[in-house]
Amino acid sequence: MQEGSLLDAHEEHTYRLLVGLSAARAAELAEVAELAPQEADEILQRLQAKGLVTAQAADEPVFRPLPPDVAFGTTLLRRQESLEAARKTVASLSEEFRASASRRDAHHLVEVIIGATTLRERLRDLQNSAREEILWFCRANPLAMQGAENTEEYGALSRGVRYRAIYERALIETPGELDSIAEGVSWGEEARVVPTLPVRIAIVDRSTAICPLVRDDEQSVGQPSAAIISRGQLLDALLALFESYWELATPVRLQPGPAEPEGLDDSERLLLSLLVGGVPDKSIATQLGISRRTVQRRLDRLMSLAGVDTRTGLAFQAAKRNWL
Repeated sequence: MQEGSLLDAHEEHTYRLLVGLSAARAAELAEVAELAPQEADEILQRLQAKGLVTAQAADEPVFRPLPPDVAFGTTLLRRQESLEAARKTVASLSEEFRASASRRDAHHLVEVIIGATTLRERLRDLQNSAREEILWFCRANPLAMQGAENTEEYGALSRGVRYRAIYERALIETPGELDSIAEGVSWGEEARVVPTLPVRIAIVDRSTAICPLVRDDEQSVGQPSAAIISRGQLLDALLALFESYWELATPVRLQPGPAEPEGLDDSERLLLSLLVGGVPDKSIATQLGISRRTVQRRLDRLMSLAGVDTRTGLAFQAAKRNWL
């Protein structure tokens, strides 16, 4: 099982088969799943322990699937609490750094830069030097450069550098930004969206990070400043914070996934990503250049395709069918 996964591959596959069958005995499921009867029974017992199946008492129990949102509700709540703890850790470490900077020499761990031009140039230099991966927390109202100005990303992607970017919903709703994100995704960027982000971060090759030092509501006072953070506990905390948000964020999809049905076009995939990401209909219509009525019509088609009659059901089916 991958770290952070709720189910291993065998458990997920077995649960999906059971959902399709509605009910089955272990032997029947073993035949469908092409598993040994003992292995199928062991997997079903694990699913039952996780609250995903129920068994009707009998010599040969009949197993039925249970709703996953009920079974995993507590687990997801605990992960959210862990995410909040990571955010507090970053805030605490940042405050500790600022409080002790005047008492010790930390230039080898953290460098402070001032000014939008300096920040922009450093971002460009780090992207040009990247070899493996770049991670982004992209908040609304960028400090140094707009997404369309970040042409260094395309050069890095063409060199094989992996880009993972998490966008704040308010940024997605800004006119023109979705086109820039779509362009990056077409080059190979992996993009996801969340309602809000706690900080702005750019992390290069897991060895260097740029993080603004001044809160957004204080940006109007003086020039923007940022810390260039090298390897250490603060960088480790920022990496943990990014991975926590990445796990919970909604993918922005422009290309079909392996389980998507024929007939789902690029605009519908993007619309579905924005819907699950919490972007309101009005903003979706504006970003896609269509009317709100067209948004509703396309959502009706997707709900029909998924066999549901509510948006909540559509989001659930999209996740269940691996459309996202």
